[in-house]
Amino acid sequence: MTRLKAVILAGGFATRLRPLSCARPKTLFPIVNKPLLEWIFQGLSDNGVNEAILAVNALTQFHIKQQHPRKHGLKLKFSIDPPKTPLGTAGPIKKAEKLIGHDAPFIVLNGDIFAYLNYKELFDTHVKSGALATIALCKVDDPSRYGVAEMGKGNCIKRFIEKPPRDKAPSNLINAGVYVLSPKVFDYIPSGRPVSVEREVFPILAEEGKLFGHFVNGLWMDIGKPEEYLETNRIILDSLTKNIKQKKAKNFELNYPVALDTGVSIGEKSVIGPYAILGKNVKVGKNVQINNSVIFADVTIDDCVSIDGAIIGEAAKIGKNVKICCDCIIADHAKVRDNLELSGKVCPGKEVSENVLKPKVHC
Repeated sequence: MTRLKAVILAGGFATRLRPLSCARPKTLFPIVNKPLLEWIFQGLSDNGVNEAILAVNALTQFHIKQQHPRKHGLKLKFSIDPPKTPLGTAGPIKKAEKLIGHDAPFIVLNGDIFAYLNYKELFDTHVKSGALATIALCKVDDPSRYGVAEMGKGNCIKRFIEKPPRDKAPSNLINAGVYVLSPKVFDYIPSGRPVSVEREVFPILAEEGKLFGHFVNGLWMDIGKPEEYLETNRIILDSLTKNIKQKKAKNFELNYPVALDTGVSIGEKSVIGPYAILGKNVKVGKNVQINNSVIFADVTIDDCVSIDGAIIGEAAKIGKNVKICCDCIIADHAKVRDNLELSGKVCPGKEVSENVLKPKVHC
């Protein structure tokens, strides 16, 4: 029996999520205390995928092996981009050609999206159509950030345009970052150089009538920006806690929905939530308020702190009487002194010892 394979493109540098992405690839960002990659593995496994090939750079491979996300029964292999030469979105597929093989179509997905998609339905649609490539399509209000499809008859894509100006987009159907490719597509990808599947491969296949689209319902979220990352956590937190019995705390208050990982401790008279996610071993002092925020593992938060709409990286330390404002990002191992008000971004390991009221990067 042919093994159903998926290629996960996870070699990007997540520049829009800096400074948090200085210490981890985007595919390992926690979504409600579980790495994004683990959510992806689970979705693929639930849809009959047996093997996942991770197309990554060497640093991302290191981080993934260090973190050991649950594989959900998948056999994992790595295909490593050459150092200092990212291969784009099609180059890694060509480089992984031997691992993928030529026996059957395969799934490709971007490692920086969160989606509840029916991969099996997409795969079956591709096989029945006889296409060389079938793109999962979803509707968005602003298609200018994505690849946009103009549809023809029978779900054939007439044109595929990458990131057109908003007023020139032929539709609001965009590439959801998931597609099925037949092995013949390898002939369309040059080897030994960076290649964009969106700009160099899909437009040619569309001209030849070999590119098809499949509209997908269900949840689809791009986590490329901090506000999108927070929104994804909020949506998943809502779905996970909808039918869970809410627990009452004795000495502090939980305003659901919230998510607390193992080893979390919370001091008296603190109010956690709504939409607060606390990672493993987070320590929260007395009279603390946290809402609309994601707190990574091993963070220490002292007494009388207010955190609203922020992301705080692993092992950061927040002093007493600190106010952390909306859209603030504090990276791993950063330290914020007592009695401060803070906005903007704080780089890894940076110590902040004065008020910062205007958003900026503290490095």
